[in-house]
Amino acid sequence: MANDTMRNGGDLIAAGLLSPERESEIDEVAARYAIAVTSDVAELIDRDDADDPVALQYLPTVAELDSTPEERADPIGDERWSPVKGIVHRYPDRVLLAPLHACAVYCRFCFRRETVGPGKQALTPAELRAALDYIRSHEEIWEVILTGGDPLMLSPRRLAELIAALSNIEHVAVIRIHTRVPMVAPRRVTAGLIDALATDKALWVAIHANHAKEFGPAQCAALARLTRAGIPLVGQTVLLAGVNDDAASLERLFRTMVAHRVKPYYLHHPDLARGTSHFRIDIAAGVALTQRLRGRVSGLCQPSYVLDIPGGYGKVPLTPSHAEPGEVPGRWRVRDPGGRVHAYPPDAELS
Repeated sequence: MANDTMRNGGDLIAAGLLSPERESEIDEVAARYAIAVTSDVAELIDRDDADDPVALQYLPTVAELDSTPEERADPIGDERWSPVKGIVHRYPDRVLLAPLHACAVYCRFCFRRETVGPGKQALTPAELRAALDYIRSHEEIWEVILTGGDPLMLSPRRLAELIAALSNIEHVAVIRIHTRVPMVAPRRVTAGLIDALATDKALWVAIHANHAKEFGPAQCAALARLTRAGIPLVGQTVLLAGVNDDAASLERLFRTMVAHRVKPYYLHHPDLARGTSHFRIDIAAGVALTQRLRGRVSGLCQPSYVLDIPGGYGKVPLTPSHAEPGEVPGRWRVRDPGGRVHAYPPDAELS
């Protein structure tokens, strides 16, 4: 599958995804941040559309060379909460475990873009043992979230060994895997990979998708292989300027997720990673979008709009308020999906 992946400006130009005039600027971006675009992703891109929402997520641009003062190498403060290599223990009952730092593709907005890519491949066997020992020694850990990099880039053998090791830790009740693989390298979702996920523990897979266009036939088939195996799926999305920052795009995306048995879980406000300011929108605009969605789609299609506070202070919901106290104790003003305000409890009807 390595031959199906484009990793530099020359590859992208040869595939007709970028014009030859851009090769020097793309090489400059590649010197700073990893590039990888699979043939499965390339097939989804409309080469005649300069604003193609798939291309905007994966094709490098010169805008990535510009950083703003508030951007940082570790925008959500992973390092602050890493007691041993590969572990992030930010919340009491759960940890992140990053067994490798390679991905099938490299998103241009990635918040870990400074720590993923070629040459940053995986924990050594000794480092992985130390990470697992940390989990074993902390009985408060109820959930382990496999991240990276992309955990589904591990071979089925190594993945099965890792799932088995976590399954044998009594106090770990839930294993969650965060991945792009079904959407960007769906051929990796084989029977062998699915067998590697077998466990008596609750295992969930979080799928990252940002636009309905990403759900091509191969991608939908990969999702179906997972759900037919009884693996529950949730969806993660990043709110990205030019890609999905309008109510119609988000509505189509979340409806498409649910139709393929993926429950929208988080809509992330983009993090302050270096060279990503062109993807960020104002929080007020994001809150307004989630308000517009409230009356347009089923509750199944409603993710939580969240922000990871820079510096490692955790994830918080950016929730629009639909209720505020009235002037009389016990009475409220409640806003409906259409923006109309109602008294609650309602005024007594005149007899």
